Amino acid sequence: MHPKQVDMGKESKGKHGGTRLGSGRPRKTEESRTYTFRASGNMVKHLDMQEQKSEYIKMCIAKEMNTTEPDFSKLGEAYPATRVKEANFRFFDIGIVAGFPIPLDNDERSQDIELLQMLCPYPEACYLIRVSGHSMIDANIHDGDIVIVDKSKRNPSPKEVAVCELNGEYTLKHFEIRDGRGWLIPANPDFPEIEISEGDAFRVWGTVTYVIHKPVK
Repeated sequence: MHPKQVDMGKESKGKHGGTRLGSGRPRKTEESRTYTFRASGNMVKHLDMQEQKSEYIKMCIAKEMNTTEPDFSKLGEAYPATRVKEANFRFFDIGIVAGFPIPLDNDERSQDIELLQMLCPYPEACYLIRVSGHSMIDANIHDGDIVIVDKSKRNPSPKEVAVCELNGEYTLKHFEIRDGRGWLIPANPDFPEIEISEGDAFRVWGTVTYVIHKPVK
């Protein structure tokens, strides 16, 4: 099947009729532009099924921009990093080894850092999620831990942990592709692997960059 070129403007009603997004005098209150892109394969079939292609595409983009908060209720509590208050701490940029003691009571050795900026260089793309569940304990993520998720990182390696959206629900798993099929892999042998079927609505929402948890007692 040959790729089709899809116009983000409104569909024309006939050869010469209809209006086009971005035509005419631009509004002063907002900027509007016309974009085009090429679609192929299953995307063409899916778009051809939509009566209002432009409105459908804009709706998908609006969803991707997270105009509404994702529902993480089954995964755990979630907090956008932009809503976390600043926290400044003393930071000793030295290596601690299991050898001779190193004095840490000298302020000249320390510097003030903003913790959130260190853990989330791009706060607008990060969420802090308090995990609920035990499916990732072998990845050192336990029930009650806080994970920092960067939603700008959508291509995790099989060893990384990702927040994945499967049929409208979110889960924390490894993501692997085997023989052209996607799999969600837990880090706990008590939980089953999940195969992503052709009819599933699936996407990688973000990748875990840091895990915050209490030390084992």
